[in-house]
Amino acid sequence: MVNKSIDCAYSVRGLGPAIFFVHGIGARKTAWNGVIKCLENDFTCVTYDLRGHGESPKGLLPYSLEELVEDLEALRRKTNTEKMHIVGHSLGGMISPAYAKKYPKSVNSVCLLSTAAFRTNKDSEKIQAVIKSMKEKGIDRVLGTLTDRWFTDEFIEKSPADVELRLEQVMETDAEVFLEVFRIYSETEMSPWLDEIMHPCLVLTGENDGGCNPRLNRLIADRLHNSELCILKHYKHSLLIEAPEKVGEKIYKFIMEKFGRS
Repeated sequence: MVNKSIDCAYSVRGLGPAIFFVHGIGARKTAWNGVIKCLENDFTCVTYDLRGHGESPKGLLPYSLEELVEDLEALRRKTNTEKMHIVGHSLGGMISPAYAKKYPKSVNSVCLLSTAAFRTNKDSEKIQAVIKSMKEKGIDRVLGTLTDRWFTDEFIEKSPADVELRLEQVMETDAEVFLEVFRIYSETEMSPWLDEIMHPCLVLTGENDGGCNPRLNRLIADRLHNSELCILKHYKHSLLIEAPEKVGEKIYKFIMEKFGRS
């Protein structure tokens, strides 16, 4: 049975057609601050903390992808939004198309950023190894692994404060919640139902993102009926922190070309 939706903490900036932003594992609604600077002059930008993250209530465990979808639907209703563009990063890139599949009439377009589908057994084994290590050794013991997977060496050297802030968010997230959403991310396989989504979709990832690599994202784009694929050269997983302007510009261009300001 699906638990009741959570009343998630959210923020609204800008005016115009609505864009809802869905962050990833152990992040916060503030992860989108740099991205929406490119968008808030033309769009109403709604960011929120996933259940158990930031200022949002934890709710009951275990979680499911379906419940995370219902949290987003509850927020759409609360903000009196009729239709929205949805932008999701990582786990958010799974929640967003899952929402579009269940509530197609409430969606204009979907942007899937740094997410994964069509994983091979080897891909899945790598994720399960990380989860196993976190459970056995503690989340703090794998921060180095996460840092290497998320950021380029140049960014780690030049922006240590930004890296540290992201790691602090991980450690400030309830360990049960972090492991639970990581489990959902690892177990979700979108390939069987991506072709049910008819909305215009932007599929975007970093060239050197290990877990959400270009190979998987090309397969995602190919399975979707109406998609554009963008690979940002050089970057890894944390595009929202390391390249927010580039991500914002890509989203802006995509939506404006498809819909304009209407």
